[in-house]
Amino acid sequence: MNARILMPVVIAFIISLILCPILIPFLRKLKWGQYVRGDGPKSHFKKSGTPTMGGIVILLSVTITSVIYIKANKDMIPVLFATVGFGLIGFLDDYLKIIMKRSLGLKVWQKLLGQLLVSVVFIHYFINDTDIGTSILIPFTGGFEDGKFLELGVWFIPFMLFCMLGTVNGANFTDGLDGLAASVTLLITTFFSVAAIVQNNGIIPISNAAAGSLLGFLVFNIYPARVFMGDTGSLALGGFVAASAFMLKMPLFLIIVGLIYLIEVISVVLQVVYFKLTKGKRIFKMAPIHHHFELCGWSEMKVVTVFTVATAICCIIALLGI
Repeated sequence: MNARILMPVVIAFIISLILCPILIPFLRKLKWGQYVRGDGPKSHFKKSGTPTMGGIVILLSVTITSVIYIKANKDMIPVLFATVGFGLIGFLDDYLKIIMKRSLGLKVWQKLLGQLLVSVVFIHYFINDTDIGTSILIPFTGGFEDGKFLELGVWFIPFMLFCMLGTVNGANFTDGLDGLAASVTLLITTFFSVAAIVQNNGIIPISNAAAGSLLGFLVFNIYPARVFMGDTGSLALGGFVAASAFMLKMPLFLIIVGLIYLIEVISVVLQVVYFKLTKGKRIFKMAPIHHHFELCGWSEMKVVTVFTVATAICCIIALLGI
């Protein structure tokens, strides 16, 4: 593989590795620590006060690396916009949690409105300023060159909106254990990096930069975490994953590689709907589902390992489909 292709990985990794030791003490000094839900697993109470908003490191390392390459790769612009746009919503959410000293920041409608605005701008740019079109690759039909494509026509825009919001919130729900969201998303990012290289697509630098930034961040985020990414990181990563999938004409692959995202979202939706319909009963001990497994007796590391291995298997399966 051409060494120049891998350079964004190295650059973003080094930036992330340098910024984390600088940011963590700074966040501690500001007392920008995590507020833990009172109804969560008791093992999480010790996490209270751990610096959050570490997603700033991910955002900075991806952005700085992308700027180096963006002049020659205009396809990176919408992906970078989605990453930074959703990241800023997450930053505001995290900031309010810290200022208000509570586990909830933005109200649900405020968060959703922000996500809708970023999604609409991305979709507008995608439709009007790219020549990617409204067809998407169907997995396991022969790959990008010989495979079959599904033409969505007028349904493409609502489909994009659904996928963007679903992926972003899936990544957000997955963030809840030390290293979970970062590990799962690192594998998903690596998959789309490989897909971009296979297609010789212009998003290669930013997809590789995202992988490199997560590698550096994980050094400080694995159990026991010295810093959490917060919504700043999880929403940014969700935006990156969704945008990359559409730039590669591969949103259907999100169902495969993003299976953990999907399960996390479904567990929350089922829990909320069932709770309201039964006036207080629950399907899971706690949602998102990774907390359910914790309350069933799984260690935090076991949950992260199983979810990461499951994602690795899904990514291998998806690679067979391109």
